[in-house]
Amino acid sequence: MRRMAVVAILAVCCGVFGIGGAWGAPTEQEQQVGSVLDALHDAASRADGQTYFALFSGDAVFFGTDKTERWPIAEFQAYGQKRFDTGTGWTYKSTERHVYFSADGKTAWFDERLDNKAGEARGTGVLVKDGDQWKIVQYNLSFPVPNELFDGVYGIIKAYEEKK
Repeated sequence: MRRMAVVAILAVCCGVFGIGGAWGAPTEQEQQVGSVLDALHDAASRADGQTYFALFSGDAVFFGTDKTERWPIAEFQAYGQKRFDTGTGWTYKSTERHVYFSADGKTAWFDERLDNKAGEARGTGVLVKDGDQWKIVQYNLSFPVPNELFDGVYGIIKAYEEKK
């Protein structure tokens, strides 16, 4: 009886939180969301602003690595397109990704580990289904800091901020 209760709880959680594909091959929805994120990274590395910004919804927000970088998509596009116009983009390759879905299947959230020439980064965000297309409504780029280095890194940032 206890085993059946655990199975029932897992079934409910997987249905509510969309974890189903995490245990095996990616589901079709996971593949669709993954394709959007892969296209995002590919377009950025090729400095293809048209493709890159088309993957975002009109009300999307992009959070960069600087604490001041909270970009409504129109502002981020103005910044990013100038850089892309020089032929220079940025390259991040997903090395691990987890995707989850709302119960109605119209909202997805993800976290991914990213490889970059500077080291490892992390991307997290949210996509919504718009008709038959997934659009990014929030993307957050960060650089994880090992716990053992946190105090030292935080100290460097704090000293930098105090000098400003």
